[in-house]
Amino acid sequence: MNRFQLAVSAAALPLLATPAVAKPADNAEGAMRALYASRPFDVARKSLAADYDRIVSEIVTLTEIPAPPFKEAKRAAAYMEMLRAAGLQDVEMDEEGNVMGLRKGTGGGPLLVVAAHLDTVFPEGLSTKVRREGDYLYAPGVGDDTCSLPVLLAFIRALDKAGIRTKSDILFMGDVGEEGPGDLRGMRHLFNKGKYKGRIARFISVEPGRDRVTNGGVGSKRYRVAFKGPGGHSYGAFGLVNPAYAMGDAIVEFGKMKVPEKPRTTYNVGLVEGGTSVNSIPFETAMTVDMRSVDKDELAKADAYLHSILPGAVERENAARSTARGKISYEAKPIGDRPVGHTADDDPLVRTAYAAIAVGGGKPELESSSTDANLPMSLGIPAITIGSGFATERAHSPDERLKLDREDTVRYMTMSLATVIGAAGLAK
Repeated sequence: MNRFQLAVSAAALPLLATPAVAKPADNAEGAMRALYASRPFDVARKSLAADYDRIVSEIVTLTEIPAPPFKEAKRAAAYMEMLRAAGLQDVEMDEEGNVMGLRKGTGGGPLLVVAAHLDTVFPEGLSTKVRREGDYLYAPGVGDDTCSLPVLLAFIRALDKAGIRTKSDILFMGDVGEEGPGDLRGMRHLFNKGKYKGRIARFISVEPGRDRVTNGGVGSKRYRVAFKGPGGHSYGAFGLVNPAYAMGDAIVEFGKMKVPEKPRTTYNVGLVEGGTSVNSIPFETAMTVDMRSVDKDELAKADAYLHSILPGAVERENAARSTARGKISYEAKPIGDRPVGHTADDDPLVRTAYAAIAVGGGKPELESSSTDANLPMSLGIPAITIGSGFATERAHSPDERLKLDREDTVRYMTMSLATVIGAAGLAK
């Protein structure tokens, strides 16, 4: 439990009890109370409520346009037209496939990006047809993160309906490559190569959920480690070195890794593959491994440990059996590298999101996760991930479902809109 959780509940303000930081917390709370009490914000809230059925309809439309990793183009094109129809300026698709558009501010604040990712975890060929049963929508990807894309459009319409002007320009964005194999490629392009490189001062990603404020980025290292050998008939070539045994040795040693509970660090062998038949010594086997941590140094230690055990596993197999037809070798190929990041608990962006949820009647919690926000966090740019307002169940499974509870969803969407307004600065 973090110090925010210790000090705050939705009904127990001020946001922090620590005297040294009480004034900034009071400022965040006071600004949020003033925003919630304002007539324009009430108009914006009512706009979100009136827009609910349209949001759900747009979720269905986008869900039924498949967006597997690296194949988001059709959904991106459809969403780009939605951004254009919402009245944004400079609507475009960049070289990586991200789509975006600007809502201009008064020029009194730095650029804010508000993003939801276009891609899902599901492979090409899987049906994404949405079905409705009772108070749920069912389809692969209907929640993560498809449901957030129309919420961003609703934010734009609500801001326009209420006549709310912000100090900062807001770049609304549907980005690619957030899920596993995408390795944050959309964010890497945005921050390192795109036209807005060096201009983005704050970043908010939107994912399914409600009370959470993700201000910690869980980093990860992923490898496909292949073991190769001469192969042969299981009977006729018996006695030759076997890459499966070297891989098994490596898996056993990998499983002995000692990691701390705090900072939380994990590891896993998620996939093993190889071989051609039951009566063949394989000429290649492979394991896919994942290591994660909220701490950069601990992640580096886990990475170093993996690489330290591989030579020994190969050497032991080469010593145990015949190498007359060739030796066992290995190759560790990186397939994922998500940076560790953190936006301080007392950063104004975190305080703003926390206050928006607390004042709105929610129960805010700070957490760490792996999201698009990892990338800007790692660059020292204040970044968080907040909830879209929609609640999902069975995420990343074929029977993923989205709960349709209008009142609570609108209430939490309103909190997230308040966060966006607070982050962009309300113009006088």
